[in-house]
Amino acid sequence: MVDSHHTPHFFEDLTLGMRETLDKTVDEADVAEFARLSGDDNPIHVDADYAATTRFGGRIVHGLFTASLFSTLLGTRLPGPGAIYLGQTLNFRAPVRIGDRIDVSVEVIELTPKGRRARLRCEARVGETVVLDGEATVMVPPRPATAHAA
Repeated sequence: MVDSHHTPHFFEDLTLGMRETLDKTVDEADVAEFARLSGDDNPIHVDADYAATTRFGGRIVHGLFTASLFSTLLGTRLPGPGAIYLGQTLNFRAPVRIGDRIDVSVEVIELTPKGRRARLRCEARVGETVVLDGEATVMVPPRPATAHAA
């Protein structure tokens, strides 16, 4: 998935169109652990018999599990370490199922120097189907001042 030891991008490094991606195949343990950590044990996610009776015909992955992959990219790759989440819109478009490979991307679409804000388009796909999209706004640290030798 993601190596969390990435070099951060400072605000001055960002340009429109910069993009990062990751992919994650969701397994049973991911769903169980997300349910445990979040406390969301909705049977649509954890009970196969119940889920079979729903319009989905089976269990689906928590929508916020998929959304958390945006946070992974924003916090580890683009902009990376030091970025502070300010906001996120989410449009849930289709279900994700256990065993699906989710392809996630973030792309810089706006830079605001005042407050060092970046707005990024976020998209998650399973195959050709967009399952989740939205936009994130983050505050990005400035490049540190370098000390000059006297």
